Amino acid sequence: MITHQDTLTVRTRGRGTYDVTGEVARVAAASGVAAGLCHVFCRHTSASLMLCENADPDVRRDLEAFMARLVPDGDPLFRHTLEGPDDMPAHVRTVLTASGLTVPVTDGCLALGTWQGIYLWEHRAAPHRRTLVVTVQGEAG
Repeated sequence: MITHQDTLTVRTRGRGTYDVTGEVARVAAASGVAAGLCHVFCRHTSASLMLCENADPDVRRDLEAFMARLVPDGDPLFRHTLEGPDDMPAHVRTVLTASGLTVPVTDGCLALGTWQGIYLWEHRAAPHRRTLVVTVQGEAG
């Protein structure tokens, strides 16, 4: 059994989605695992991960619009506003989505569907530097 782990850094420009599929795929390919699992973990409480359609960017724009309606910035419901009006909404968005996701590795490659991509979803309005831990485990080829 092989276990390989690497860390990726993603610099965001603020709220939105950032395609990390290529970087994660490179870690999986470099791991030497032919068949196994690739787990990606986001080390933050105001950003998350999603497996989403990669062909039409309107899908991600629509998800952002939905989330803005569901958890608006500056909602008077929230008391935690130490870092601004988007602080608590970003935490809620993260809890409602995912901090980690797992993708099968088949023949040394991520076994993603045709229209699937891995995205970091930045929930804060300001730019941030986000860290992802990628762990690949499985059998060598």
